[in-house]
Amino acid sequence: MASTINMASEHVVEQLNQNHAANEKHFDSGEVMRDMIIGLADGMTVPFALTAGLSTLGSSKLVILGGLAELFSGSISMGLGAYLAAVTDRDHYASEEKREREEVVSKPNAEKEEIHEILSNYGISREASQNVVDCLSENHENWIRFMMDFELKMEEPNVSRAWISAATMGISYFIGGLLPMIPYFVMHKVVDALFVSIGITIVILVGFGFIKNYVVIKTKQAGLYGAAQALLVGTIAAGTSYGIVYGIDHSNLYT
Repeated sequence: MASTINMASEHVVEQLNQNHAANEKHFDSGEVMRDMIIGLADGMTVPFALTAGLSTLGSSKLVILGGLAELFSGSISMGLGAYLAAVTDRDHYASEEKREREEVVSKPNAEKEEIHEILSNYGISREASQNVVDCLSENHENWIRFMMDFELKMEEPNVSRAWISAATMGISYFIGGLLPMIPYFVMHKVVDALFVSIGITIVILVGFGFIKNYVVIKTKQAGLYGAAQALLVGTIAAGTSYGIVYGIDHSNLYT
């Protein structure tokens, strides 16, 4: 029985060390994909909705200037927001880790009891978990990492994640917003440019929505649902903006 318990405890600690090594080499492509999706989705809907609304005024120059102003400011805002969010996550993790370090030193018995409680949730008896507690208490770094992983369920953020997130989201927003604006640069008639912009946006939204869901869920049905969802959101955003600007322009507000 004792040998079985020792083997179980050694396995848990070994697994923790393997997880730690894996985390150091891990590149979180999931978060990069999330930032790209958010940036592209916002870029394809917000600037397009704005330019579609401004097109009711009949001036290509106004559409281009307004669209570019929103595009640059939106890209900076998205990048800054992503950076601040990533920094906040990093600071939050550091704060919680510092608190765990203090608790391990100031009240080790209470922290050991928490380990027993955590392991009991996985069906591990107190007798079996005692060896795990003993092993962890011999190495404070493993102990603290265990508490961060299993008690707080917090993953250590990548130190460069803030800049990666900011750049990914900002660039994705800019690219997503620039594509629907291209017709206004090359076509003189605003109405014609609007219809071409609508066509480009529909194709991009459908393709983007399909790929987004297909990559994540791996089924064509999910891809089609994502395409329909992206198209619906873009249509509502553009239609709302167009209607508001059109209504204001044709009202008696400025007469």
